[in-house]
Amino acid sequence: MQRRSFVGAMAAGAVAAAPFVQTARAQAPITLNGASQFGDDHAFTKAMVRFEELVKKYYGKPINFVLHKNSALGLEKQYFEYMAQGKAVDFAIVSPAHMSTFSRAAPFVDAPFLFRDLDHWNKVLDADLFKGVADEVAQKAEVMLIGYAGGGTRNIFANKPVRNLAEMKGLKVRVQGAPIWSKTFAAAGMSPTVIAYNEVYNAIQNGVIQAGENEAAGVEQMKFYEVGSNLNLTQHAITIRPLCFSGKTFKKLPADLQAAIVKAGKEAAAYGRQVESSEDSAKVDALEKAGKLKKIPFADRAAMKKLVDPVIEAYAKEIGADQILAKINALK
Repeated sequence: MQRRSFVGAMAAGAVAAAPFVQTARAQAPITLNGASQFGDDHAFTKAMVRFEELVKKYYGKPINFVLHKNSALGLEKQYFEYMAQGKAVDFAIVSPAHMSTFSRAAPFVDAPFLFRDLDHWNKVLDADLFKGVADEVAQKAEVMLIGYAGGGTRNIFANKPVRNLAEMKGLKVRVQGAPIWSKTFAAAGMSPTVIAYNEVYNAIQNGVIQAGENEAAGVEQMKFYEVGSNLNLTQHAITIRPLCFSGKTFKKLPADLQAAIVKAGKEAAAYGRQVESSEDSAKVDALEKAGKLKKIPFADRAAMKKLVDPVIEAYAKEIGADQILAKINALK
């Protein structure tokens, strides 16, 4: 009898304690997980650290952030998939190429020869011309594009000099997975192939390909200069790297935190653009000064663009981005 009373008292105590436990859990600080392929010195990581700082500032309540660096949670393709599923990764900077499954127009944001120069690139972003793409990604993938980082000028690094279109002909070059990259590089006379980003180094080393294309931060971080010491200055693209946030996670958050995330995302991404665009040429110069790579002037950029333009126009029409392209070209 005494035992039964004791058990009953314990059960009653547990029931009485339940609201307290739930309240304690409800008051526990929220934890948001970010992911970066790179270390502390990369512009993407710096932008996400700034995002954390700004969210904390604007939210003004206890909140925890965990930033998984150096590809600890895989590559950008996986980050986007995780965010779409609402698990493991809540925010990350991701190449638009990895969004093509959900939005055919997304890779167009980052297409080669889309921008005349850095000033034109900045004007396009300030005009928010990619809002339609962001809306489609948010609807179909449940991933929000809360800001636009990037700003690195992409060139071709190769195990041989490429000074003109004649030397470019047949070049075996790794490109991103979005079809627009293969189409444009093929139009310029190269032999493009899609290879995972973390396999590029070995692929050049083993003779599977001769080249890749990247901005200075990536060339430095991945040590591509060790296998492709010729940086051929094609200047074929200026990167746009959306700062993404999981829509599934976002919906579960309190309204004041949602507002902080949206505001911080835009500002942190703008900071990332400033960092990367200002560091880009400095990184190339430092690598050249250290004897790690050679800058190779490319004489035929205008001719290369002329070959690529019809492909860009056809692709824009095919995916319904022809109005976006017209607006981009109209910006002076």
